[in-house]
Amino acid sequence: MQSLAIETHQLSRRFGSITAVNDVNLAVRRGAVYGFLGPNGAGKTTTIRMLLGLIQPNAGRICLLDKPLRRNDRSPLRRVGALVEAPSLYGHLTGRENLEVTRRLLGAPREQISRVLDIVRLQDVADRRVSQYSLGMKQRLALALTLLGEPELLILDEPTNGLDPAGIHEIRDLIREFPRRYGITVFLSSHLLSEVEQVADAIGIIHRGRLMFQGSLDELRALREPHLAVGVDQTEAALGLLREAGYVVQGSPNGVIHVDANNATDAAELNRYLVTRGVAVHHLSLQQRSLEDIFLSLTGESHA
Repeated sequence: MQSLAIETHQLSRRFGSITAVNDVNLAVRRGAVYGFLGPNGAGKTTTIRMLLGLIQPNAGRICLLDKPLRRNDRSPLRRVGALVEAPSLYGHLTGRENLEVTRRLLGAPREQISRVLDIVRLQDVADRRVSQYSLGMKQRLALALTLLGEPELLILDEPTNGLDPAGIHEIRDLIREFPRRYGITVFLSSHLLSEVEQVADAIGIIHRGRLMFQGSLDELRALREPHLAVGVDQTEAALGLLREAGYVVQGSPNGVIHVDANNATDAAELNRYLVTRGVAVHHLSLQQRSLEDIFLSLTGESHA
């Protein structure tokens, strides 16, 4: 059985009458980039705060790097780095000086500063004041701070939030490199599937505190059931006829009817059925839902 960097069992957290996280079972294998997806308010940040021991679960268990995280034993967190909120940096100090402050607090070797600057590609601007850094550079410096303790696991909460396209590209490249070059597992939260699918090996989708999906991107793609997109001259009449015949109609946004179907034979039969009943079909195509469509349907935000 493959070793896990993060494992939770029926993890739950309530705030008064509100259940923010409900029976979440995470399984994050070592050496992976795991994308933790969900809309704002889905329970991502609450889950991360429990993983970091910042708040206590009402129920459930957490294991980090094969060791249980308990109220009276936070030792597993020594091997964990985290970036949860906007980085707290000293603007009047240089990047190198910011790292030196944290290095002393951690008692890390001096050579760690050059090492982490190399990793995040800030050596050329290390002696420039942080107030002169771009947002992307500040975020990379914040990542460097988390790397000073040589973590085996990095937990990042929306690390590209607010960055311009160049900054997003820089952070994305670093996230890809962490497992491959440095053996660091990355647990990455985001509300954007388009961002996560470019870097993640596996994903979990959370909605209203419940884990709706967990698996590889290929397993998520397998949920893309084919459907027919049908354009007709009489939408309401066609909808009635199709439902009467037992077709499963997904919806009719912009006048285009979406019908469950498996192959071209289904398309031919549906076309014949409508035409023989006086409904002209001017468009018919066999399509698959995008990953974004699946994500939106799992999180209850699909408008189809």
